[in-house]
Amino acid sequence: MVNGMLIGPFILPNRLDGMQYLDFLRNILPSLFACYHQVIEDRHVTYCEIEVSLKISKTSIQKILHEKLGVRKLVSRWIPENKRQSAVWVFQGEEKPPKMVATFLSKAGHIATIPLNEQRSVAANWYTTISLPKAITELRKINPERSIILHQDNASSHTGQKTRQYLTEENVELLDHLPYSPDLSRNDFFTFPKIKNRLRGQRFQSPEEAVDAFKNAVLDLPANKWNKCFENWFERMQMCINLRGEYFEKQ
Repeated sequence: MVNGMLIGPFILPNRLDGMQYLDFLRNILPSLFACYHQVIEDRHVTYCEIEVSLKISKTSIQKILHEKLGVRKLVSRWIPENKRQSAVWVFQGEEKPPKMVATFLSKAGHIATIPLNEQRSVAANWYTTISLPKAITELRKINPERSIILHQDNASSHTGQKTRQYLTEENVELLDHLPYSPDLSRNDFFTFPKIKNRLRGQRFQSPEEAVDAFKNAVLDLPANKWNKCFENWFERMQMCINLRGEYFEKQ
């Protein structure tokens, strides 16, 4: 419908005369559909990525997304704790954002995946009373005295005094992470790209179903892949040491 304001998910002006309608069909509708599918395929897609992919201006993209599609960017601080990955597009009428989870992995593979439920951010209290205890309990299920070395990024819930105190009480050694270094985060350079490719194009009926699919995809990765991931991680850290922390482009 044109006068009815809505064509599929798209919000239009109340009235379009003949020339406006032709201009809409020729110039606006293709970009509108393209932006819509970019957001549907990747809820974390950025303005710059859409701009490069569709070759239209950032101003036009903003107008299409906010005025025509009626979507907004919802940012929550959650694991993975960088804003590019935690900012998601949400359409009008969607009651809640995609399910958020904290995931713990080791050289042997999956340890634990903990949903945040109704929370929209990872606070130190939730991290130290629910998330970390579940991961540590799983690791020490067979050997309660097992030594643990934890590597995580520098999110406030990870580096706060409450978290450090809890890790000390549990005899967990903390391996520091260099700031602004996603290339040294195993989740960023290995886990999430692998799982994203594995789940691309799938649609889920509920957030819980999406969490289960994520967990199963992680569990399906063979042990040799995790070993290779850790070898790659050590190589990246050694390269960082050799270059004394200097920035470098991938060769």
